Amino acid sequence: MAQKEASVAELTKSFENSSAVLLTEYRGLTVAELKELRDSIRQDAEYAVVKNTLTKIAANSVGIDAFDDELKGPSAIAFVHGDPVAVAKGLRTFAKAHPLLVVKGGYFDGAPLSAEEVNKLADLESREVLLSKVAGMMKASMSKAAAVFQALPSKTVRTVEALREKQENAA
Repeated sequence: MAQKEASVAELTKSFENSSAVLLTEYRGLTVAELKELRDSIRQDAEYAVVKNTLTKIAANSVGIDAFDDELKGPSAIAFVHGDPVAVAKGLRTFAKAHPLLVVKGGYFDGAPLSAEEVNKLADLESREVLLSKVAGMMKASMSKAAAVFQALPSKTVRTVEALREKQENAA
């Protein structure tokens, strides 16, 4: 009994410390394949095989009831502490090579995710790519602004020069 309580406490802590949680079924995968999956997402998530009943208790204790109907069969959860998009991509890539891995759903930003929504999450650009795109757009905007500011004095000089020439010609 004490061991179950310790497991629930550990799972509860994992739920609380995760920015996202992705639920999978791993029926038929070998230990070596699970290790490969863990290694592929280790940078951004901890992938743990879980007991359904204990996981349901832990999830409910932190206000997550999205998994209640999905916790059937051999379940494993990716507790995300890094980029959720990278983890979703990693799971999808692994599932393409190993069709026995099934993404059942997730929980992200206070909302439950269906398996389809987890796939949509995997379609997003990673945080680093989005940040570099924003930086590129900002740099381009700055360059345009600098060009405008540089053009103003030379345009003013040309206008003054044209007015001076016009006055000289009129005189």
